[in-house]
Amino acid sequence: MTDAKTPQPVTVALTSGPTGPGSIDDFELFYARRALHRFRTRLGRQGLLDLLAADIEEGNAFLRDSALASDGSFTSGTTVLTTQGLTASEFLAWMDKAFAADENELLAAHPEHYVMAPEADGSFNVVENIGPHVCSFFMGGWGTEAMAWATEAKELLPESEFPHKMSSNLFLADGTVVGRALTQFGDTADGFTASLTVYVPTSCPGDVLEHHLRHYAVEFRNWILAAAAARA
Repeated sequence: MTDAKTPQPVTVALTSGPTGPGSIDDFELFYARRALHRFRTRLGRQGLLDLLAADIEEGNAFLRDSALASDGSFTSGTTVLTTQGLTASEFLAWMDKAFAADENELLAAHPEHYVMAPEADGSFNVVENIGPHVCSFFMGGWGTEAMAWATEAKELLPESEFPHKMSSNLFLADGTVVGRALTQFGDTADGFTASLTVYVPTSCPGDVLEHHLRHYAVEFRNWILAAAAARA
């Protein structure tokens, strides 16, 4: 009997060529973002919605069924980001402007952002991935009785340390609540900390929550960097 040898991993190193800074991964990310921006711009919002219509229908059905099966119970997870060189107030001021008037900045923060648009009733329409599912949902309910859950959430952090808080229900067009969000921001000696909590129906597979925690890390990192660039 012969011993099976484990193949050595294959690696590729950039030895020479490009004179600018960055790794091959950095180059690929730049070109991927440029290509994605081109497709988004050419298709436009309605073109994206038409293209993804079947995916959205399937994704929303998944969320609706998950919410009904969970009977109002949710599983939560939190992504924490630490920022240096920018205050929470500076970042949130940029966010307020972007959410009011700059969909392109919001879309650019994640490859799986398709629509981020305010509605006439004060809610906000988001089309993005929830786990592997493309979904169209709304955020809203700020300052209403529907947000009472946020005052008792176990993830709620001390007001003295995290004074900037936002909470929202995530709901479908028919009103079915399919998730929640609680974001909290507090200044540090040289920047701020962001505590980003998402709630998904308990019947969802574990990878749905895991991937949204990763989603948070990508989009908020990029929004923070965009806020810093706008200030400079």
